[in-house]
Amino acid sequence: MTAVISAAGLARTFQTKRGPVEAVRGIDLRVRPGEILGFLGPNGAGKTTTLRMLTTLLRPTGGAATVAGHDLAGDPAAVRRVIGHVAQSGGVDGQITVREELVTQGRLYRLPKDRARERARELAHDLDLTELLDRRTAQLSGGQRRRLDIAMALTHRPVVLFLDEPTTGLDPASRADLWDLIRRLRDRHGTTVFLTTHYLDEADALADRLVIVDRGVVAAEGTPGALKLQYGGSLDASLQDTFLAITGRGPSPADAAPVAV
Repeated sequence: MTAVISAAGLARTFQTKRGPVEAVRGIDLRVRPGEILGFLGPNGAGKTTTLRMLTTLLRPTGGAATVAGHDLAGDPAAVRRVIGHVAQSGGVDGQITVREELVTQGRLYRLPKDRARERARELAHDLDLTELLDRRTAQLSGGQRRRLDIAMALTHRPVVLFLDEPTTGLDPASRADLWDLIRRLRDRHGTTVFLTTHYLDEADALADRLVIVDRGVVAAEGTPGALKLQYGGSLDASLQDTFLAITGRGPSPADAAPVAV
């Protein structure tokens, strides 16, 4: 099956006063259409740098990648047209309503006004935001804001949705609701989901397949069950123990590039 994301030797080196720093040393990656991929790694592993490259926020210094058939380095604008990206911090304006935020997002994607309003209503229905359309975004709960962040990323019906630590700071009920939403996106619309998280129970529950990176390269990949069996010795092994066996280190919410960019 053709991969919707394909990377070969993807690398990023940062130049610092102390010399070059290899944040990502060569990532090989293939993601299938309609797959929920969990992309995991301990602090400093290169996880966030890889995500930033695949979403065109950071230019690779080596290797190559395609997203939905578009070359990452050669045509980043085409890549941006087929992806949605939900960053850790979100990006809503607290002074305007949910409806205004969604309509504005539609207009930014060059939808006519009537179509932008219609798309806002569709997204609100799909993401359980209809009753909140006229509420200011500053008044939303954490779970409601994350649903709005995802709605905005879905405005243009992306082929791939990148979710960067989507449930950080949410209470258990909001996390469970967001997990159900991610599954619905894949099951109903065939959306490919590229998920980074430091919650291993989340990766275990959601991901069809896991890619674990460490020190800038892929350390292991496979289904959660296969990785548990191979590295944990049993299907009943915890993903935490499996992760530690692969990397020797625990996951961290602070996983980021080693230098500011």
